Amino acid sequence: MSKKLKTEAVDHLFEAILCLENKDECYAFFEDVCTVNELMSLSQRFEVAKMLREQNTYLDIAEKTGASTATISRVNRSLNYGNDGYDMVFGRMGLDDKKEL
Repeated sequence: MSKKLKTEAVDHLFEAILCLENKDECYAFFEDVCTVNELMSLSQRFEVAKMLREQNTYLDIAEKTGASTATISRVNRSLNYGNDGYDMVFGRMGLDDKKEL
């Protein structure tokens, strides 16, 4: 984990997120914390990651999500060389088998 990322402020944000109990609470919190564009960007990256795991092409992903090839490439780099955060979440969501997505 990047030392630049691990700060007291980020710790507080993550603690707040961990307090959320359901989707409605998530909507309320994230609508207050993020702009619509920020939230849409985060959700887009997550969809891109799911589609990359399904082995969709960059062209298909770009058409279905509206993501740029640069964004798709960054997400792909995170999937292949990141901290395995996507894999951890996909596993907890029951999506750990790449073919099941």
